[in-house]
Amino acid sequence: ALPSRHLGLVQAAEHPALEAMIERAADLAVDHLDLDALMALARRARLAGPVARLGVPPPGQRIALAADAAFAFAYPAQLEAWRAAGAEVRSFSPLADKSPDADADAIVLPGGYPELHAARLAANARFLCGVRAAGARGATVYGECGGYMVLGEALIDAEGMRHAMAGLLPLVTTFAEPRLALGYRDLMLAADTPLGPRGARFRGHEFHYATTLAGGGAPLFHARDANDHALGPAGMVAGRVCGSFLHLIDSVDDRS
Repeated sequence: ALPSRHLGLVQAAEHPALEAMIERAADLAVDHLDLDALMALARRARLAGPVARLGVPPPGQRIALAADAAFAFAYPAQLEAWRAAGAEVRSFSPLADKSPDADADAIVLPGGYPELHAARLAANARFLCGVRAAGARGATVYGECGGYMVLGEALIDAEGMRHAMAGLLPLVTTFAEPRLALGYRDLMLAADTPLGPRGARFRGHEFHYATTLAGGGAPLFHARDANDHALGPAGMVAGRVCGSFLHLIDSVDDRS
């Protein structure tokens, strides 16, 4: 048995005895699974239908990526694609009160568990001032899910405590009354943004329990669910600062 929390299993990096658990699982697999039969069943994947241009274009040439226990939901394949496209990706830890590099032209705050570390993040002035300074100098600042909440004015934790965040978007989110939002999404940019021009399309997914108490900024996306039902506007954009609860998976080329 592995410990879990509201978004699934506790992250591997937080597991106190990860290697021992992996060794135990490997022993169980060898003893109880017919691995030869599984390998014999395996086939190379074949994608049916038109294939989208995979990946999301890099939001900048020098990308400062938040990466620690509060911001851990970045896809390695996406980061590899950014590097392959010529972008430089450098990590920093908001929980350690590190500031994004001053020469970064894009700051990315991925999803994670900022709600579990809200008081600590709110007290980390070097981190928050660095993000605000990036926005003030015109760098792209992009947040997904947890990162989106940190770009807002405040985050209210499960105990009802309000914690001041970066204040770059007119957004207040709360975990005091959790509600599940889950599913794949088809997304279209509602305006010209650092992610692309108005009308550009992406695929993504949504999985969170946060709700929005206040938010009146310009929408980032028009969203539809996996059954093509309209979900309305999603996220916010203010100049070169933008974000949403959506995790982007790939961009969609309508010509394909």
